[in-house]
Amino acid sequence: MILPVNISVVIPTYKRPALLRKCLDALREQTYWRTFYEVIVVSDGPDRETEVLIERFIREQPDCAVFFHHLPAKKGPAAARNYGWKKSTGELVVFTDDDCIPDPCWLEEYAARYQAMAERFVAFTGRVIVPISPKPTDYEKNVAHLATAEFITANCTCSRAALEMTGGFDEDFPIAWREDSDLEFKLLELKIPIVHVPQAAVCHPVREADWGVSIAEQRKSMFNALLFKKHPQFYRAKISSGPVWTYYIIILATLAAIAALVAGMQGVAAAALAVWALAVGAFVIRRLKGTSDSLSHRLEMIFTSLVIPYLSVYWTLRGALRYKVFFL
Repeated sequence: MILPVNISVVIPTYKRPALLRKCLDALREQTYWRTFYEVIVVSDGPDRETEVLIERFIREQPDCAVFFHHLPAKKGPAAARNYGWKKSTGELVVFTDDDCIPDPCWLEEYAARYQAMAERFVAFTGRVIVPISPKPTDYEKNVAHLATAEFITANCTCSRAALEMTGGFDEDFPIAWREDSDLEFKLLELKIPIVHVPQAAVCHPVREADWGVSIAEQRKSMFNALLFKKHPQFYRAKISSGPVWTYYIIILATLAAIAALVAGMQGVAAAALAVWALAVGAFVIRRLKGTSDSLSHRLEMIFTSLVIPYLSVYWTLRGALRYKVFFL
């Protein structure tokens, strides 16, 4: 008889108790034996709201092994996950996020595949379902890419031995961006198999987003440079084969138009502005294609498309300087 494997579920969070409660409720409904899994919630910094939620949840569900920890200061979800898996006891460590809702058979599917493989060093990735409207916003479309990602922390699993060999997550990634790809690439470099388990599913609803959210999202580009520095071949093969040349064309056309106007070269300035208008127009059309046709969304796409190329390149070059790598 094969005994059930001990599983630890690690969830990073920070001051989002309403979302976390839905995740915990889904974990309470798992078909896997409750005596063989624990849930480790780690707040990215002191978080009394979440601590109160966990205390209440434990009182309501005393047969669920749920534990709460917090980092002394904000260091990012990578640091929270590392703290969590190092505090855990499971042979198999499963990661998800506080805004995800695991399927009832989630842990059972991972445990079954792990036992069938009988590999000490192994990782798994499950299926992420992102419900979006028939005419999604640009933000919804971006979040929906999680459903096609190869390996993301919303739904992945590693044996403890694999985590110890890789060292876990790189805490130099201070936000929820590229830290999962870094772990994936370390696993691949060490020849640790990553097995897809589509039956192990989580739902990742799209949260409400502020108007113009894509502007703030550009800061993430800085950490692409760090990932590229660490894993250049995997980055080009799996993330991006090259720079977003459209952005550089827009910026060069802008600089050329300004320089030409200063020099009194009206014809050159007009040509540069025409190139700029064509590039920006193509960018706007691409972002609008298949998305919400509301007036607010269309205005948002036009406005943010005028800003994004400059901000994206700024953060990309800033990352290249910060991490001392040639990266465009």
